[in-house]
Amino acid sequence: MRTQSKETQGSLNPATALQILKEGNQRFVNNLKANRNLLQQVNETSAGQFPFATILSCIDSRTSAELIFDQGLGDVFSIRIAGNILNEDILGSMEFATKVVGTKIIIVLGHTKCGAIVGACNHVELGNLTTLLNKIQPAIVSEQTITGNRTGTNAEFVNKVTDIHVRLTIDRIRRESPIVAELENQGNIKIIGGMYDVETGIVTFFE
Repeated sequence: MRTQSKETQGSLNPATALQILKEGNQRFVNNLKANRNLLQQVNETSAGQFPFATILSCIDSRTSAELIFDQGLGDVFSIRIAGNILNEDILGSMEFATKVVGTKIIIVLGHTKCGAIVGACNHVELGNLTTLLNKIQPAIVSEQTITGNRTGTNAEFVNKVTDIHVRLTIDRIRRESPIVAELENQGNIKIIGGMYDVETGIVTFFE
């Protein structure tokens, strides 16, 4: 598998970038890794990087973007934070990744059995974690289909909140970053959500 270069990055569009990630996840699920020389990629990326995707995901130890999409060094910008929440620093990172470096796609990746989502559903308060979990509350409020047991013990409720949280995060990216929104409106990038299943390894994209 070749290392991304300025030329290969420039030849991609958002649709092909998404297809690369889909194919990578399929390899991961089937336990078939692409043939890469990672040490060679260290050398080939030493003078610069030309990743094709920006992925916002959770810090959960089971959700490493490079692994679940079978990507190598220099392929993706991986932004990881509990609950794949959004803040100004992350938006700035996305603007750098897309406008400056030229990635073609932004993925907001949630996952099943997310501890941050469970904590938010249980209204956990713990130091600075309280502020982080509060950013998930809009998704909890938006979930209106379940009226009983709206806590982290209800797997269906947690899954629905996780899904809504990804979608609301995408809405916020478009609303709070005119730079990223303009790139998407021009067709230069695509913003898409996805859900990683920690039991199967499968990523389901919201299309």
